[in-house]
Amino acid sequence: MQNVWTWLESFQGEYLSWLSMPYVNIVDIIEIAIITFLIYHVLVWTKNTRAWNLFKGMLIICVFALIAALFQMNTILWIFERTINILVIAVVVVFQPELRKALETLGTKSILSALWAPVRLQEEGKFNEKTIDEITRACFAMGKVKTGALIVIKNKGSLNDYERTGIVVDAKVTSQLIINIFEKNTPLHDGAVIVQGDRITSATCYLPLSDNMNLSKELGTRHRAAIGISEVTDSLTVVVSEETGAVSLAYEGSILRNLSPENLKSELERLIENENDNAHKGLFRRRNKNAN
Repeated sequence: MQNVWTWLESFQGEYLSWLSMPYVNIVDIIEIAIITFLIYHVLVWTKNTRAWNLFKGMLIICVFALIAALFQMNTILWIFERTINILVIAVVVVFQPELRKALETLGTKSILSALWAPVRLQEEGKFNEKTIDEITRACFAMGKVKTGALIVIKNKGSLNDYERTGIVVDAKVTSQLIINIFEKNTPLHDGAVIVQGDRITSATCYLPLSDNMNLSKELGTRHRAAIGISEVTDSLTVVVSEETGAVSLAYEGSILRNLSPENLKSELERLIENENDNAHKGLFRRRNKNAN
């Protein structure tokens, strides 16, 4: 090994000196590898938490600061310089839940094994028409007997923080399984189920309630939880009312109520596939305004 390294050093000095390359030894290579390894895992951790959206917001602020520096926008630069210390404190406050969770799990066996184990790419089935049919069939079957249900469907953003509040299921979506989960007096009926692709990943999950004071007073805790999760993520949430049996769909802080099976299927298909995205969002909000 020493002979190989000596040959590389002599080759660099004799043939590559004209490139003005910095001198690199084995310690530098090991240091670069360690830093790369740590940065990669920090980014993976950030991607799997809500910190990813916060991180993107910080990047946007940095881009604005860079543009201001390039065009010599002195007033903006002056404001940025005066508030940089406050921004550092704000970052710590905003990321406090994620940082606390990371520190609490630091040094555990699961973290160490995750760091040293090779990255596993989990193959996830797509959210397809069959999955939509199964969810629709289950929701309206539960609606007939007035069984309450809350089904969160992952879109692009991560739902890992909410999955951790529930019990792992990891089963393929079927109408029979959904009905069985929400059957009254069963261990998993309380809370929400989370669907990723064509699988139910977790059940009995806790969701944040919406603080929107403009929501209809007819909406109960289950509907406010559906709207709450749609306000902080890009997920879709199907709700079955325990009082009326009506089926509703929450998305981006809005809710469509009293849907028919055909309406629910078409809404899920269009929202998931993002076809005519902007036009459909406007239609969604106009319908919601009438529903409220």
